[in-house]
Amino acid sequence: MRLPLSALTALSLAAAAAADPPAYRVLAQDKGHVALVGKDGKVEWEVECRYNSHDVHLLPNGNFLLHTGPATVTEVSPDMKAVWKYEATPAGANKGRVEVHAFQRLADGTTMVAESGNRRIVEVDRDGKIVREVPLTVRRPDAHRDTRMVRKLASGNYLVCQEGDGLVREYDAAGKTVWEYALDLNGKKEAPGHGPEGYGTSVYGAIRLANGNTVIAGGNNHRVLEVDRAGKVVWSLDQKELPGITLAWVTTLHALPNGNLIVGNCHAGPDQPQLFEVTRDKKVVWTFKNRQVFGNDCASHHVLTPDGPPRGIDCIR
Repeated sequence: MRLPLSALTALSLAAAAAADPPAYRVLAQDKGHVALVGKDGKVEWEVECRYNSHDVHLLPNGNFLLHTGPATVTEVSPDMKAVWKYEATPAGANKGRVEVHAFQRLADGTTMVAESGNRRIVEVDRDGKIVREVPLTVRRPDAHRDTRMVRKLASGNYLVCQEGDGLVREYDAAGKTVWEYALDLNGKKEAPGHGPEGYGTSVYGAIRLANGNTVIAGGNNHRVLEVDRAGKVVWSLDQKELPGITLAWVTTLHALPNGNLIVGNCHAGPDQPQLFEVTRDKKVVWTFKNRQVFGNDCASHHVLTPDGPPRGIDCIR
């Protein structure tokens, strides 16, 4: 017997409603530790880390690449031994402090580190030797705000979020800007603060999609934007567009193969999720809120499936 279209639609909707939500594990830092939380909400692994981190990675070898001090990146084994460390120090014309807010283990085994204050990206080998240096253009120098999330692209270029300048820039290996996007206030007034009431263009995160577009986590811009190479916004998510969710300091991003995005929502308050997955038609299919393990300052996340990272951009970092 052939069911009418309305019945088939109802069955499809019922099946979708009955489907289990995504089962993810979450690696993040807050409340004085880095913790890996299972899909049941229980801590599977943790190590003390009293520095508020802006980047965190689970490496293919099973070790963790962590932000353990203002200018320190440390590789830690599962048995909590430090097996590699790099600490940035003032260089060049910089006579002040240095902060590190982004790093990435590259395929050749070197580690990319963005050095705010020094206004540069370096690539460092296992012996701590700098094997590549890329200068950054910074309009408003500030060791705390020169950079946030930085990723080396498959092309060899670097996608750099420059918080103080309110810009996402793509640099080539010589430090030449080959693309940039400036965040705007979207018709609103600038206001101080990290929470939902603050507002500005202090961009945090960006990832490059396979189609060449760039997805941007706007920090205190309270938005997620997808822009094309011409700088046109082709998709966006505004502060109060999702029922029950208010965007605050929008931080990390994961782009999944099905087109969904996992978004970090920091400083949003105790009733808000720290992470959520949203479809391109703006349906929330998963949320993460664990205030026992992480608090209101949980900025950086690495989201994994039960058996490992989901296959997606900036999921295996």
